[in-house]
Amino acid sequence: MVTDRVPSLFVLISLLVIAVVIDLRSNRVPNLLVLVGLALGLTSQLFFNGWVGLGHGLLGSLIGFSIFLLMYAVGGMAAGDVKLMAMVGVFLTPSQALGATAASLLAGSLCGLVLVCWHGELWLTLKRYFLMFVANSYLAPEQGEVAGKRFPYAIAILLGTLGSMLWFEIAR
Repeated sequence: MVTDRVPSLFVLISLLVIAVVIDLRSNRVPNLLVLVGLALGLTSQLFFNGWVGLGHGLLGSLIGFSIFLLMYAVGGMAAGDVKLMAMVGVFLTPSQALGATAASLLAGSLCGLVLVCWHGELWLTLKRYFLMFVANSYLAPEQGEVAGKRFPYAIAILLGTLGSMLWFEIAR
């Protein structure tokens, strides 16, 4: 299914690259970008797969949105990232959207781990997580700690989406 929709997936990746650039510069994902992406995704689903494709796009969007909304609810993500994941899901089938969402969460975790290691704060972060586990409560990062700084999550969404698309293509 991926190879016959190369143009729409090219549009998706292009939109994600734009989102990454904007997120890196301003720490936000514009609603206009997401709305344009949703419209283009729904249109391409309808064009390539008819009404069934439109249903798949809506369900894929709901999957990405719902899972990321849970992360937003616990303070682990910004609203723009939730909307961006919904946009990604609209271009995909429901199973591909679930894969892209899971891979984006994994990519975000790996990016966070790389950042913590890069700044030499791995042991500090592990110690804080151990204390949270023992105390069974959240302990906020110290002032200036990299774990407490904003992360442009559009990067993780792009990497996760690309990784999951590659995975689905290999698994075919």
